[in-house]
Amino acid sequence: MLAPSLALLTSLSTLVCCTLPAILITLGMGAALSSLTSNFPQLIWLSSNKPLVFGGSLTLLCAAWGVRYLTRNMPCPADARAANACARLRALGGWVLWIGFGVWAIGAFSAFILPKLLA
Repeated sequence: MLAPSLALLTSLSTLVCCTLPAILITLGMGAALSSLTSNFPQLIWLSSNKPLVFGGSLTLLCAAWGVRYLTRNMPCPADARAANACARLRALGGWVLWIGFGVWAIGAFSAFILPKLLA
């Protein structure tokens, strides 16, 4: 469950770096974006290094998928309660991983494709 959660966290950073500023500017909230970047100057670094942010998050997503794939046939504990918890966590980890890929795709679209469509 740690690998999918870490991958989801990094894919959320792609939304913060690239999608959030685009949405704020589109909605006419430039002052809010200015305030946000003055309080969190790290957003400017994230935005200026988009390929690094997206490449790193995609690498972590793929690594989490690899860990999930390699451990797909590992046995759960023999205890019934522990086996139920194991099965629930595996299912939840799968959903978290797919949500992470979806969030990454949304961020990649808004960072790399949408600006070219609007230009």
